Amino acid sequence: MKSGTTLHFDAAAKKFGSFDAVLPTTLSIEPGEFLTLLGPSGSGKTTLLNLVAGYLDPTSGRILIGGRDVTNVPARRRNVGMVFQNFALFPHMTVAGNVAYGLKVRRMPREEIDQRVADVLALVQLAGFGERQINQLSGGQQQRVALARALVIEPDVLLMDEPLGALDRQLRKTVQIELRRLHEQHGRTTIYVTHDQEEALVLSDRVAVMRAGRIEQIGSSAELYSRPANAFVAGFIGESNLLEAEVLRVDNGVAQARVPALDATVTAAAASGLSVGPARLLVRPEHLSLSGNGGVEAEVEQNVYLGELVALDLRLKNGGRLWLRRQLTQSVARGERVQVTWAEDQLRLVPES
Repeated sequence: MKSGTTLHFDAAAKKFGSFDAVLPTTLSIEPGEFLTLLGPSGSGKTTLLNLVAGYLDPTSGRILIGGRDVTNVPARRRNVGMVFQNFALFPHMTVAGNVAYGLKVRRMPREEIDQRVADVLALVQLAGFGERQINQLSGGQQQRVALARALVIEPDVLLMDEPLGALDRQLRKTVQIELRRLHEQHGRTTIYVTHDQEEALVLSDRVAVMRAGRIEQIGSSAELYSRPANAFVAGFIGESNLLEAEVLRVDNGVAQARVPALDATVTAAAASGLSVGPARLLVRPEHLSLSGNGGVEAEVEQNVYLGELVALDLRLKNGGRLWLRRQLTQSVARGERVQVTWAEDQLRLVPES
């Protein structure tokens, strides 16, 4: 059930002095959509989130929630729920007290508060935990309390700022699945901030990859992985080999380029905006193979065991490097010389920036 509302950035921008934290951004998020803002530190993700929350005012442009211009509306009147990285729970309150806090501020009747708190604790699988103290909970349970507190006010938009950052890796994987399940149940329009590509790919309907205050590309996880717009997106989403290339010709979405590292001229899918001149050839590790003959010669620098897979760090004869990932069938020793081939129908040429 999609119970969220539309969210629209209308050329919204934010400066801190002369620094452009967020460049003019126009973006629409549909009711019930789960959008992740993904990018390195300093890319503008949290600043964009805080513009929606009302914790920062845009330098220019507008923020609209459900068609209502909230640019100058105080944070407390936007009906937006926020989950922080450090959870920001009140240690002196019980679980129920933390969850009920926003409803008490709104002066809701006690009976309604109790019912809403009980309902949302059941939703996050914490029924019966209401009287526990915060310090009696695990990190994962505290994260659920923070989420329950944001959901209980029935927000138009739910905002989450790296909410799994304080959890260990295994717990984060578990909670990622739980967050996706909860989203499918409550259906709130959600913006999620992370620098972790795995979280973005697991959770999102769409992902917006950010760099230096701008959105470089937005799309589904599959679109970003298989059709990155440029070398930055290609390098940020999934594992990649990005080789220097010189584009010789571009015609109807297909390009021909000389790739010195492979000592070859290749034909590959061309990203939008690609032109003749310097570019990068994207070769995913799973699209490389070892061959008895043909291809390019390489030496195995490292052999990394990954369970059912093995990753090979290969040094090419001209000094270039490739990562190759393959099923664990037979071992390849460090220092061994091998022949490497590639799936030409999986190659992609992208602009350098």
